[in-house]
Amino acid sequence: MSVLPIVQFPNPILSTVCTPVTEITDEIRTLASDMAQTMYEAPGVGLAAPQVGHAIRLIVLDVSENKDNLITLINPEIIATSDEWVCGEEGCLSLPGIWEKVDRHAQVTVKYTDLDGKSQTVEADGLLSVCLQHEMDHLDGKVFVDHLSRLKYDRACAKLKKRRLQEKHRN
Repeated sequence: MSVLPIVQFPNPILSTVCTPVTEITDEIRTLASDMAQTMYEAPGVGLAAPQVGHAIRLIVLDVSENKDNLITLINPEIIATSDEWVCGEEGCLSLPGIWEKVDRHAQVTVKYTDLDGKSQTVEADGLLSVCLQHEMDHLDGKVFVDHLSRLKYDRACAKLKKRRLQEKHRN
């Protein structure tokens, strides 16, 4: 396993609609393993393939307190959503230090393929629901700031630019 570099916003791959995984190969398994290692090291609760430079429909996530419940989703698809919405602060490894409130479905049902090629379904609420929606947005070329008003989007981008300038001057 290796830690991969995380692609930073506004890299064009983050606005790319990802292609489905057609075959679960050793390369896909290795990428999923490396993505998990990268997510844990970051630390984060989810990571999508475009965030490490691969425009394919692959996600890893682990919202457990002990970081012992890794889920790898290949070609995930939301098949049901609740009518209820929740609003919570979200951040992203591709936009470090930026946190904004985003509206998400309170519950989702997601169908996906696991690393063994088996079809799975997960019914999620709480943090898992939010994380699934956030990471699946990446597969459709969206980042969480795309859900904000134009004013809040511009403010978040300005904040990110300022943080990067400060980090550059520190190094």
